[in-house]
Amino acid sequence: MAQQLHVELVAVEEKVWSGEAEMVVARTTEGELGVLHGHAPLLGQLAEPSQVRIKQAGGQQVAYDIAGGFLSVTGEGVTVLAESATPATPAR
Repeated sequence: MAQQLHVELVAVEEKVWSGEAEMVVARTTEGELGVLHGHAPLLGQLAEPSQVRIKQAGGQQVAYDIAGGFLSVTGEGVTVLAESATPATPAR
């Protein structure tokens, strides 16, 4: 099993999602990136509009449509600070 990282997804008004994940995928203004445990620290501006996908153990995934914000990766985990975050609708 892959090592887990702690993820916090926070919108202006509320904490949207918090928990452990194997990987976070987000699109920044510099391009799409995937974050695994042990990733180098970084701060990135999220592209607009964007989507953040959180891949959990066991293959489960949650996705949120994001408007504005930043992605912060530290030794403690990943924090997504968004202006707004709503559950993504599945692709058809």
